[in-house]
Amino acid sequence: MTARIVKPEKYISAFKVGAVYIGAVIGAGFASGQEILQFFGYFGLWGIAGLALATYLFGLLGMKVMLIAYRTGGSSYKQVVDAVGGRHFGPLINFVITFFLFGILVAMVAGTGAVFEQEFGLPLYAGLAIMAGLSGITVISGLGRVIDAISIVVPFLIAAVLGVGLCIIVSGHPDLTWSSPASAALPRWYISGLAYVSYNLTLSVPILVPMGTLATPQSLKKGAFLGALGLGISALAILLTILAAAPEITGFEIPMLVSAGKISPAIRLFYTFVLIAEIYTTAISSLYGFVSRVVPGDSRWFKPFTIIVATCSFLAGQLGFSQIVATVYPVVGIAGFVFIAALLWK
Repeated sequence: MTARIVKPEKYISAFKVGAVYIGAVIGAGFASGQEILQFFGYFGLWGIAGLALATYLFGLLGMKVMLIAYRTGGSSYKQVVDAVGGRHFGPLINFVITFFLFGILVAMVAGTGAVFEQEFGLPLYAGLAIMAGLSGITVISGLGRVIDAISIVVPFLIAAVLGVGLCIIVSGHPDLTWSSPASAALPRWYISGLAYVSYNLTLSVPILVPMGTLATPQSLKKGAFLGALGLGISALAILLTILAAAPEITGFEIPMLVSAGKISPAIRLFYTFVLIAEIYTTAISSLYGFVSRVVPGDSRWFKPFTIIVATCSFLAGQLGFSQIVATVYPVVGIAGFVFIAALLWK
């Protein structure tokens, strides 16, 4: 077994582990409501069962990833993926993670275009260009402040999600019986729940692995389930909000913004800026993760390749946010089943 690296004298708390886990999973697709609609909302109340399954697996599998990182001393997600998948499946899983990082970047850029078009009446390409450009500039300039940005944005996002959901649910007597399984990206609620965990955990691996070197096993276990609980409660608030307002809001690219607008224009504007901030932090993380996986950070090709990838995200983002979420996310989620199966076996 690989020799374990020296652990730091001061470990981070379980609360911090959980917060980082939440920050790694929550993105614009989550905050917009489009993810929850595609994976759970279309199944109606059965979506709650799928979400409960996903919440449990987030805790269990997130804990396993971090504990494997702790035991092997792996500070790079490639080491842990190779340890889990072996020489046969390790390269495939690494390819899936790398591919998905680009897919997430495109989804974030497309999401910005959808927000600009839906909320401000601006052309779609304006939002695409702004987010692709800001992401490229940030990655080229350095990512030292990205962690601070995420730690600031995530609490506001969770508070906004819970606040909007609570207001919508208690404001009347919503009918939560709506469903449209034929519109779902995947045929069954339990398959959808598994795929949701699969792609989110696959995306989170590059963040979860270093956590294994920064906390004790006990804190990793508690932190994993604290993070899973926070994710589950936030997702449930979005799901109930969607069911309460369906089918009126299901045709919009950003359904949660429509729900926020039912409370007041000011709340809708606040949620819009929170959403854009979350899009930005997710976009730069995904762009950096993808570029650094292909080109070393000290290479002279790093900056030119970053510009090329950012430009490609602008072009691909014109496919549309909901279309990307409905196609790319489930496909990569299914591909990530290889990693989930290997992780459970391990």
